Amino acid sequence: MNIISVDLGTTNLKAAVYDQTLQMLHLQSEPVTYEKAGDFVEFDADEYFSQILTIIQKVAVYGWQQNREKIVQIVLTGQAESLILLDKSCRPVCPGISWLDMRSSQECLELSAAFLQEQCYRITGQPELIPTWPITKILWMKKNRPDLAQKTAYYLLLKDYIAFRLCGKMAGDHSIYCFSHYFHITERNYWKEILDYCSVQVRQLPQLMPSGSIAGFLKEEFACPKSGLSEGTKINIGTLDHFAGMIGAGCIKKGQISESAGTVLSLAAFTEKPVFDSGRVANYCGPFPDSYVLLPVCESGGFSMEWFKNQFLQDTSYGELNKILKERERLTPLIFLPYLTGVNAPDYNEDASGVFFGIRAGYDRYDLAFAVMQGVACMLRKNLDSLKQSGVQIDKIISTGGGARSPIWTQLKADFAGHVIEVPDNEEAPCLGAAVMAAVQEGFYKTYEEAIAACVSIKHQYQPSKDPAFERTYQLFCRTYDALEETFRIGRQGRGCTPCAKNTPDSMQSS
Repeated sequence: MNIISVDLGTTNLKAAVYDQTLQMLHLQSEPVTYEKAGDFVEFDADEYFSQILTIIQKVAVYGWQQNREKIVQIVLTGQAESLILLDKSCRPVCPGISWLDMRSSQECLELSAAFLQEQCYRITGQPELIPTWPITKILWMKKNRPDLAQKTAYYLLLKDYIAFRLCGKMAGDHSIYCFSHYFHITERNYWKEILDYCSVQVRQLPQLMPSGSIAGFLKEEFACPKSGLSEGTKINIGTLDHFAGMIGAGCIKKGQISESAGTVLSLAAFTEKPVFDSGRVANYCGPFPDSYVLLPVCESGGFSMEWFKNQFLQDTSYGELNKILKERERLTPLIFLPYLTGVNAPDYNEDASGVFFGIRAGYDRYDLAFAVMQGVACMLRKNLDSLKQSGVQIDKIISTGGGARSPIWTQLKADFAGHVIEVPDNEEAPCLGAAVMAAVQEGFYKTYEEAIAACVSIKHQYQPSKDPAFERTYQLFCRTYDALEETFRIGRQGRGCTPCAKNTPDSMQSS
């Protein structure tokens, strides 16, 4: 029996087929296309689903050709906050709204005035109310496009929508809804008070289910005997991509921190209960029953490097860049604040922006590229320190995602973090982790530990340097940010807008 895992990525869509020993038989990937205008970042929901269906069918056929085994499950993982509005006929009333969309800054202010910050934190697990959260986009639609809001019968997040199109049932998993800002993370149900404020009824939302639940079975119209897809193929709603990545990297034990080094940089650590303290770390429901995850998220992580390369190093591959940087001697410290879309954890400053500090005539674009890598490494350190302040044990970091392919960048992260960083052999950790969930559920393995032992291995280990220069550079990074906090606020007022997705490069559509 085979399993297909689907990663609903921001940059790329991926589908992979695995046999029951969790060996990948084939991987298919397609870029995502967005329409961007100012603060608006949208996508065609029907086209997105069509792409997903196509790559599912392609990997299913390939798996069938390999072993003639049926597809027992299609398990979903991927991004959380992207929002889709459906009418009574379950058709989109407007383009899907990406999590990158920043149109709802005013609605954040309105909701922040209506609900106390501490109340929101204790209920949703989120320290700040930011435009990323779907509740702010829903309120924006109510206020700015009442014509579309009136036509809206259902509000789904992206993974809900894909599951619905595949099996016909509207179901959302707990880990994803922690990103909605209308989900109560300890009671594990909808936060009705904020929904009432935004005139949303619970019946307009999908049924909430634990991560890894089976929503239904594949629709007959998508079945194909020569691919192994059938009406008996289960549709598993899976979990958030970061959490699937933790499983796929073998990061399920205390003291292990998962770093997802993709477009968004995030850290994840399992905890037995939510942590509400002065560190104000974001809390989420984990992929396992009654589990929680602390998950600081930095939207300007790998995206900072993508932006810089697309703007200034289009003629240089990442491999060439790594080779050039490895051979260079460092000049005086050059600081980059990687806040191209504002600051998430741990500072939560929507006013912040990207900054190069300390540029001298001897620098060129490659030195600036190194500074970008270094800035992201400093941001990683800042969030690790915040986790430690919240009582999280850190023994080592397991890194996945595109950024983990860069030896020089990963070594920088180890040097600034002061911790060992391991990179698993499998680069598609979210897909593998989702497949592990399905394999354990199907009984191919008795436990997650057994499944991970069978399919996860470490490719590289990076030991941190003891050179005090890294600590001095990190302190300069922190002082530069602190010195600019007031300037950021004044600068935002002068711009008359918020840091937004209008700076998103067109080439973000491919990895």
